[in-house]
Amino acid sequence: MGDDRVLRPTQWVAGGILPFLVVGFVLLYAFPGRTGELFAWPIAPTMTAMLLASAYAGGVWFFLGVLRTRRWHTVAAGFPPVVVFAALLGATTFVHWDRFTHGHVAFWVWTALYVVAPFLVAGVWLANRRTASRPEPDELRLGAWTRRAFIASGVVSVSLGVVLVLVPGQVSYVWPWAITSLTGRVVGAVLCLGVAAFVVLRDDRYSSVVRLVEVAMVMAALVAVAVLRARDQIAWHRSLAWAMVAGLALVLVGGGLLLVRFRASTGAGSVASAGPPAGGRG
Repeated sequence: MGDDRVLRPTQWVAGGILPFLVVGFVLLYAFPGRTGELFAWPIAPTMTAMLLASAYAGGVWFFLGVLRTRRWHTVAAGFPPVVVFAALLGATTFVHWDRFTHGHVAFWVWTALYVVAPFLVAGVWLANRRTASRPEPDELRLGAWTRRAFIASGVVSVSLGVVLVLVPGQVSYVWPWAITSLTGRVVGAVLCLGVAAFVVLRDDRYSSVVRLVEVAMVMAALVAVAVLRARDQIAWHRSLAWAMVAGLALVLVGGGLLLVRFRASTGAGSVASAGPPAGGRG
């Protein structure tokens, strides 16, 4: 059994990716209408730019957690979703190569990041797995209904994401805002981050999922604000628009309740510094 530590190469990769995520978030969330001059390609409407920015913000929160935590299992489940997300964006870049602004430095940074990142993140995840420790018998676990909720959310998110990646043109007729084949695939990559929810199939410790819940709540809060900012772009007569609002509310309310339950059970101010949680099931 490993000592559950985070290896230095894992922290180096996390620290190296963080600046790109911060810059991407600022550009896309603060200036979503200026992507033509500031980003790797012009993104329209602004709702798509802010959605991608929310994913970057979630990544910032996650990788900061990687740098802060002393326990590998509290962040381990976040690495495979990052690999999926980066790989899908890398593939999307080559599929839609002609849509990008090749003369802009942001394009070359984008391309290099999404060609290299999947391999780097996958590599440190595989290497760090050898330090993983087995769950202790008295560690706080998720209840059966909570696990089912995780799995259901993952199925919905990933299924929709896969459809968007494969046939974005078909989904565009029902999507809450205007998407093209390129932006549809970008949105699909964001939704495929939902593969993180399937961690509960093999590790249902609270401490293993709290960081993922925090990331989901950061993303949901920013998307909710983006919906308000871009409300004129939303096709409110489409069912998916209201399903999106309901999904955001569920993430924020359900995630908040889960965090309260975890904090109350452990007395921890942060999962990064929490000791072994108390026993029982939530």
